[in-house]
Amino acid sequence: MTITPAVRKAVERRLARLGRMLNDSMHSVQVVITREKGRHRVELTLHARGEHFMHAAVVGRDLPTALTAAAEKLEHQAQKLKSRWTERKRQGVSAAKAASAAPRPERARGVFGNGAEGAAEPEPRAVRIIRARRYAVKPMSVDEAALEVGAGLEAFIVFRNASTDAINVLFRRADGHLGLIEPDA
Repeated sequence: MTITPAVRKAVERRLARLGRMLNDSMHSVQVVITREKGRHRVELTLHARGEHFMHAAVVGRDLPTALTAAAEKLEHQAQKLKSRWTERKRQGVSAAKAASAAPRPERARGVFGNGAEGAAEPEPRAVRIIRARRYAVKPMSVDEAALEVGAGLEAFIVFRNASTDAINVLFRRADGHLGLIEPDA
């Protein structure tokens, strides 16, 4: 089948919509248009970042109908891929990644200036403190706090210990047990 400028423009318009949907994460698209006995067959294969391939093949009576149906199939697959990408961003940091990102003493010396003066190390980035959110510190017993953390609502709880009237932190450990942080008196 010969590709006319009108067909090329229709295909590019549909692919531009997919490109906007994937936030320009689209690497390449292969378009195959064939005509068989009065039917038009449109095959679209899209390569997105991260080695994700999406494929749609549609046979229709006319070219615009087949192109629209194939593009809608790809848009549906792209929407599912995009939602997986955004869900992955919303997940919390795993314990292994959090441990590897923990500040190390040798890094902190260069940042806070308590290392050897005049050392020829490159200037590390300053440590930033990012305030996540405020917590209401409620008076409760350790057992009540354990029930709240054990219910799975939060990974940790900051509370005022009802027996000692001190601020404590109860958190879920990687081994499944609960850890308690108590201040020294």
